[in-house]
Amino acid sequence: MTISTSRDTADDVRARATVWRLAAAQALGGANSAVIFATGAIVGATLAPSVSLATVPISVYVVGLACGTLPVGIISRAYGRRVAFILGSGAGALCGVLGAIAILEGSFALFCCATFFGGLYGAVAQSYRFAAADGASAAYRPKAVSWVMAGGVFAGVLGPQLVQWTMDVWPPYLFACSFAAQAIVALIAMALLATVDAPKPAPADMTGGRPLLEIVRQPRFVAAAICGVVSYSMMNLVMTSAPLAMQMCGLSLSDSNFGIQWHVVAMYGPSFFTGSLIVRFGAPRVVAVGLALEAVAAIIGLSGITAMHFWVGLVVLGVGWNFGFIGASALVLESHRPQERNKVQAFNDFLVFGVMAVGSFASGQLLAHYGWSTVNTVVFPPVVLGLGFLIVAGVAKRRAAQRAVLSSHIV
Repeated sequence: MTISTSRDTADDVRARATVWRLAAAQALGGANSAVIFATGAIVGATLAPSVSLATVPISVYVVGLACGTLPVGIISRAYGRRVAFILGSGAGALCGVLGAIAILEGSFALFCCATFFGGLYGAVAQSYRFAAADGASAAYRPKAVSWVMAGGVFAGVLGPQLVQWTMDVWPPYLFACSFAAQAIVALIAMALLATVDAPKPAPADMTGGRPLLEIVRQPRFVAAAICGVVSYSMMNLVMTSAPLAMQMCGLSLSDSNFGIQWHVVAMYGPSFFTGSLIVRFGAPRVVAVGLALEAVAAIIGLSGITAMHFWVGLVVLGVGWNFGFIGASALVLESHRPQERNKVQAFNDFLVFGVMAVGSFASGQLLAHYGWSTVNTVVFPPVVLGLGFLIVAGVAKRRAAQRAVLSSHIV
């Protein structure tokens, strides 16, 4: 017991050093998505042939997220996570360069290409939370995930402020300089990630483990994946539409930037204590609270269209996403063994962002043809579905525990 405890302590010391670097990389990488979400629909409405296509660049970003998840797992498994991190930040720099050129040239197609590369960068950034848990003790893993996600607090400040400071630098090309600045931030992240201690997996970790189908059929994993899908997809649906909806309601760009800024802060701010809440109350309870808060955010969105309604709704939505998504990530960590981590984590993220990509394309159509109220109303059925799967998984876990107890008594 003493040897095991000492080993866990030593592993956690190494993990903490990695966590701080990954948290800083999360802050820099999160600026990429913050810039895209704050500007994508507005630039899209300017460049697209129809306003109903305004959110397509953000949807393409989500497609990039989905397309990048499985390659990230493959590259991490073959060459180590650090190689995947550096390639991802390179894609982020390319996003900024292409985005600036697209705005200068007035090319909608090129702008969508830019956001696709931004999505690839985002896919790699999503793996930071799992990388933080590599080698850590079971007790420290939820906290490691949570602390890395806390780096997004600074992204919530950096991204929107980057937009605010640079959006008018190259008139009349609104936001062109914002994307150029984002490319520089991605290069800084690349330099930081080159120092992360994330070596190539040991040969022993490359073999063994259960088949993927066996792992993903576990009620625990199914609930984790469904809740991850619901929490992220519903947050994305509302957040994607919000800047354009605010503009359609006669609110200013400053109002929109302010709302997105505090939404991103709310997404990541609770991460300073979400891990501790998971350790104390369990991941399922934290996920359930997160899903409930997303429903509350939708209710706020339905109750009015003033700036305050948008701001408060986006903040509540962000907190709900934090609890729902980090809790679901903790459930994923409970469902696999160390040698199975890359394939299971990549598959989980593929499910989350694949479904999110499909839903993201619908957000612009919902807003353009049915309005902001419909966007919010759509949130409720998936939230109920996620809560239902959590209940089923909890029942299955209790029954498995009871069978284990009966078996031990028989023996």
